[in-house]
Amino acid sequence: MEKIVIGLPKGSLNNVNRGNTHQLFVDAGYDVKGYEPGKEDNEINIANDPEIKAFLTRPQSAPVELNRQILDIAIVGEDWVKEESVNTDEDLIKKIGDLDYGQTRLIVALPAEAPYRSLTDFFKATSDRKTPILCFTEYPNLTRKHFMNNKGYREIYGESKPLVQVRGLWDGDNKQVQIINSDGATEVYIAKGADLVVDNTQTGSSLKKAGLKILETIMESSAGLYAGPGCTGQKAKKAEMIFEQLFGAIKARKYFDVKFNVSNERVEEVNGFLMSKGFCSDEPTVVRGTIFSQVNVLIPKTRFPAMLRAIKSYGASAIVRENVKQYVK
Repeated sequence: MEKIVIGLPKGSLNNVNRGNTHQLFVDAGYDVKGYEPGKEDNEINIANDPEIKAFLTRPQSAPVELNRQILDIAIVGEDWVKEESVNTDEDLIKKIGDLDYGQTRLIVALPAEAPYRSLTDFFKATSDRKTPILCFTEYPNLTRKHFMNNKGYREIYGESKPLVQVRGLWDGDNKQVQIINSDGATEVYIAKGADLVVDNTQTGSSLKKAGLKILETIMESSAGLYAGPGCTGQKAKKAEMIFEQLFGAIKARKYFDVKFNVSNERVEEVNGFLMSKGFCSDEPTVVRGTIFSQVNVLIPKTRFPAMLRAIKSYGASAIVRENVKQYVK
């Protein structure tokens, strides 16, 4: 089979305190070389799967590389996929599945002391000012779309397009509302004189530190595995297999593998209780001994305290709890 080319994210999605995509691949059973957080190589080796060719890619670049068929698949946030797809008639990039990490919000923010309660309030209150409204963002396409869909913007400016500047490229006919591309650290532009910023945030703490408040949320986003138009046939099947392994590792983080001993006289009673309360994924695994039986269950972490109290009342002993590396249903 021709190798499938995957883009692995550089930056926050491979930060040990946020996404740690490297650890996700390790937990999914991949032997990954050259992708340790903070020590990433441009070309990454998946030593135990010769059908995968991996490259380091910036999240902002991954959707472009998917569309241009430089990559077959990539792990990237939905916000960057939407930013790339705003001006296309069809979605060439398809989501294989959500990976349930890297959650963030794309928001509109402005100075905390500003009196406005919404973007509509802001546009109406600034409609007669002489100087242009300046908004800095890494998401100029999504920002312009959000502005043009805003009721206050439409009342004042109609269908005119905010001017967008991406370095030396300019587009749009409404010079009164200008959206300027930034290359990170977007929140600092308010201190430099911008009126608005559109940025992604997890908790909003960095915005508060910069003296900003959130005005509106444009979208919520999380990391997913996405495929470009070149991912077809055998590559598409391989992509599904990769997602299944990755998602199995993510799902496993929500479970404990629990083993305990209980007397043979009570094992059937315990099994019935565990199944009736949903304290196991399918049914308990029982290894019967001479006097005691070992019972093994896979249980959601949130339900472990309740199960522990219950099995102790049945005389359970030698209780061992372990983390799960992978859970493929």
